[in-house]
Amino acid sequence: MTALEIVLLVLVVIVVVMIAGGLLVNARRYRAQERTLGADVMAADQALATAHAEDKGWDRERMEAAARDAFTARSDDEIRELHLVAVLDRPGTEQDEAVFRVVTASGEHDVRLGRQADAWVAR
Repeated sequence: MTALEIVLLVLVVIVVVMIAGGLLVNARRYRAQERTLGADVMAADQALATAHAEDKGWDRERMEAAARDAFTARSDDEIRELHLVAVLDRPGTEQDEAVFRVVTASGEHDVRLGRQADAWVAR
């Protein structure tokens, strides 16, 4: 091998190692951002649903109580967290819906509520 071939081989190896290292660092950073992005998206969705519900004059405490009652009627799990994740405001109050995400030790469960007169009931 000539000196030129050795220098070229070393340069190729250095470039390949730099590319592999860059890909590894980029993948690690993407995974870290993905975890925080999911939490940020959920927080934004919850804030949007809350704002929408308050804008329509819906009583958040009554909705949460109805969601808790609906969940405890179908499960014995203890509720750790309760999040309002969607508000569906369709024409007429009987068509309105709210979706809560209930977090328990066994996982996450959705509870869908609908309106009947002035009360919120499970659907």
